[in-house]
Amino acid sequence: MLLYIHIPYCDSKCHYCSFNSYVDKFDTRKNYMSALLQQLKFELQRFQPKAQEIESIFIGGGTPSTVQPQLFKPIFELLNPLIKEDAEITTEANPNSATLSWLQGMYDLGVNRVSFGVQSFNKEKLRGLNRNHSPENAIDAVNNAHEIGFKNISIDIIYNYQGDTKELLEKDLNQAFELPINHISAYELTIESETKFYETPEVKQEDDSLAFFVKKTIEIKGFPQYEISNYGTYQSIHNQGYWELKDYIGVGAGAVGFKKNKRYYPHTNIENYIKEPCETREERLTQEDLLTEKILLGLRSNIGIKEQILDEKTKKNADFLVEHKKLNHLSSTYYNPNFFLSDEIALYILD
Repeated sequence: MLLYIHIPYCDSKCHYCSFNSYVDKFDTRKNYMSALLQQLKFELQRFQPKAQEIESIFIGGGTPSTVQPQLFKPIFELLNPLIKEDAEITTEANPNSATLSWLQGMYDLGVNRVSFGVQSFNKEKLRGLNRNHSPENAIDAVNNAHEIGFKNISIDIIYNYQGDTKELLEKDLNQAFELPINHISAYELTIESETKFYETPEVKQEDDSLAFFVKKTIEIKGFPQYEISNYGTYQSIHNQGYWELKDYIGVGAGAVGFKKNKRYYPHTNIENYIKEPCETREERLTQEDLLTEKILLGLRSNIGIKEQILDEKTKKNADFLVEHKKLNHLSSTYYNPNFFLSDEIALYILD
């Protein structure tokens, strides 16, 4: 079982960000964390995890590093009996707010992996994305995490923003690999509604060659691709749990929970969430919905598709793709050798 904790506060709103986050509600943090604890108690009753059954926790946002470690302490005190001994416990962090003391405080609570939203080491690009940190902040934050004792450190990189070239991205990646990291998430810029970039969609480049360049450059450095956007000598347990459609608890304004064939959505508005943290909207998924998700997620990652979940028609389509070397078939599982074609392959199988 997995657990996701959503922290919806940010120092600034990145122009590409569509996540549920706020830059003007910091006065609610204490009450929000109390409400989150209340929802967590409610969800533990719903999901009924056994002792040491929670195999991974991911604290995301927003920006978790805008909330002080002491406000997380009651959450970890509640969870400790349920957390697996070697569980992966990740927090996202922004380089400008992930101070040495904040990182130490989270490490002392049991967090053992940190994912930094770096996006680039180029000052102009950071400014254009509305990132609230400098290249130096990012370098210092990663080195501080390593010195404190974090063994698993990840950074995010964005590509296909206007002005991106192979030379710029190579500089970014060379700088990344000078740091003590074992994981990179490389995301192609996407234009989402209700974001600043939605007003200026031309900021996104349409250059497929950069995706392959980024992939090749990262893999040459020894980080294998294990999902369309993720590379590393360490592969995230939490990420893979999502792709396998494992049950996961979701707490916080904007989080999502999943159990068997249902999804649970709490309030996204902070004030409403604080008032009614245990009120969730329920979505029931059909068997067809679940099959579609398993195929889509399996094809965009090294999880693959188990042969036994396919019916006669979809298996025939998958076998056809194997014959034409678009899929690999090994030990009753279909694997996709080119994650960038995952959507097209999924549509063919489901057709």
